[in-house]
Amino acid sequence: MELLLKVGVLVLIVMVGPGEADEMPKVEVYSRKRAVYGEENTLNCFVSGFHPPKIDITLLKNGEPMADVKYADMSFNDKWQFERLVHVPFVPNKGDVYVCKVAHSTFSEPQMFRWDEDF
Repeated sequence: MELLLKVGVLVLIVMVGPGEADEMPKVEVYSRKRAVYGEENTLNCFVSGFHPPKIDITLLKNGEPMADVKYADMSFNDKWQFERLVHVPFVPNKGDVYVCKVAHSTFSEPQMFRWDEDF
């Protein structure tokens, strides 16, 4: 009976698989077009290559959450890793700091990814 149970568990593991490994998100923060102070643009935060799919993505201006943020549907790549685009219209001004804050189970604490206007 014990051998039968062990064989059954082994068969189940083979059929279901060991599960997906946790994958740390890769984060890119960029504007749609080259930044010009005072001109409307779009700030994008593209987060890719992560697993599991539960993730919190927040766009911040000078440390405060931005309004009118849009979240594209979550999708996945050919390796079954997830990806998501978050974007918001913005007007860059000298001295403003824009950050994409990402919280995921692979991070010990939320990580901040700063927008570089030259990117």
